[in-house]
Amino acid sequence: MSLPYDITDKQSIINFAKKLLGKTLRDICDLVAPNASLDKGSFGKILEKFYFLYEPNSDAQPDFKEAKLELKSTPLKQLKKKQYRSKERLVLNIINYMDVVHQHFEESAFLKKNAHLLLIFYLHTKDTSVLDYVIKLVDEWKFPDADLEIIRQDWEFIQKKIRAGKAHELSEGDTFYLGACSKGATAQTTRQQPYNTILAKQRAYSLKQGYVNHIIASLAKHKTEVYGKLITQSILHQKPSIEEIVIERFTPYYNQSLEQILEHFDFKLNRKSKNFYANLTKAILKIDLKHAIEEFEKADIIVKTVRLKENNLPKEDVSFPAFEYTRLLEETWEESEFKAILEHKFLFVFFQFENNQLFLRKVKFWNMPHADIEASQKVWLEAKRVIQEGNIVKKISNKRYYTHFPSKKFSTIAHVRPHAKDKDDTYPLPTLDQLTDKNNYMKHSFWLNNQYIKDKIYLLPKEVL
Repeated sequence: MSLPYDITDKQSIINFAKKLLGKTLRDICDLVAPNASLDKGSFGKILEKFYFLYEPNSDAQPDFKEAKLELKSTPLKQLKKKQYRSKERLVLNIINYMDVVHQHFEESAFLKKNAHLLLIFYLHTKDTSVLDYVIKLVDEWKFPDADLEIIRQDWEFIQKKIRAGKAHELSEGDTFYLGACSKGATAQTTRQQPYNTILAKQRAYSLKQGYVNHIIASLAKHKTEVYGKLITQSILHQKPSIEEIVIERFTPYYNQSLEQILEHFDFKLNRKSKNFYANLTKAILKIDLKHAIEEFEKADIIVKTVRLKENNLPKEDVSFPAFEYTRLLEETWEESEFKAILEHKFLFVFFQFENNQLFLRKVKFWNMPHADIEASQKVWLEAKRVIQEGNIVKKISNKRYYTHFPSKKFSTIAHVRPHAKDKDDTYPLPTLDQLTDKNNYMKHSFWLNNQYIKDKIYLLPKEVL
């Protein structure tokens, strides 16, 4: 069968792909396509079979192997201001635990398959058939040198963990740009690993959602944000890691008071500003305060400033964004917002009170261990049960509401409590609350327990594989 593009010519394939812009699968595919299965992932399969005219496969080679070009389609979401953002991470090829331990990055199955990507972004619209998603962006992508260096380090960390017999403990928070995400028909899909008899959850390489947003902005040529870079062209030859750069820039300020640190800068920071600590972090990292930190944005790093009491216990628990009650009920654990947050990489900046002054003690990159993520599921499940049963409010005493949400006594890791501006800052409830008969309730969120932060983050030495 004659193909409408030259399989040996990269540009011919790209030009053919760009004819998809502004169209839907229903517009451009054979009429047989509507009879195809429309489960998750069917957009890409239909595109391959009915537009590019090849059978979907899981080959180790790129989809267009003669042109060394890998095809990937992925959904967009539209924000209120009409900008497009990635709806999810970009999943690449499955990690073969048995093979990857014998590979070098430059000749790895990962790089052979994904060095040059042909990306097709379509707008995901709720309650719409995948056949009617509109294709908004089509272009090629090759990793810039600075990004490829971080990706190499990420790949090598994943490999190192597998070599240590810990494939079953892999987490997306282990790495910066290149993640190891769960991939399988169910959460129970597993594979053998080479240096441990424990079956490991099947995982695939993936590009973090923040990195995919960077790709979208770059390809669409509508970068509105101005970024400051930690890794500049001048230091690229040193092959620095993001972690090394950050620690190196913070270390000279360790055990200095906040006042002493501020004296190092020739500009004033507003101590009363809501973003004071975020700006202080940028100042220490030598990033213009008006700029976002490019590497942090790409890696989806969550920065948390923690103030410790003199006994090393954080003064407060650490909060996450408020959850929507209805949405939480619709989620599965594997796809939940709470699990996704816990799988991020965090940068903790620790200050400690001493004689009523704050002193910088240390900064630490951290990601939650796989076992603790799994243990946190019981907190999520309990919160879900309470909402589902309409049994949120336990009692009202002196105008104060007490709830059945999981407290610190329920879990040593996390709990649920209010996270709202005031009592009128609410989300709708899917079920009327039994005690109050209300159909909405003050916003709540998941919080990391301060004792957990002390014991498992601040005091615990960094794990060495």
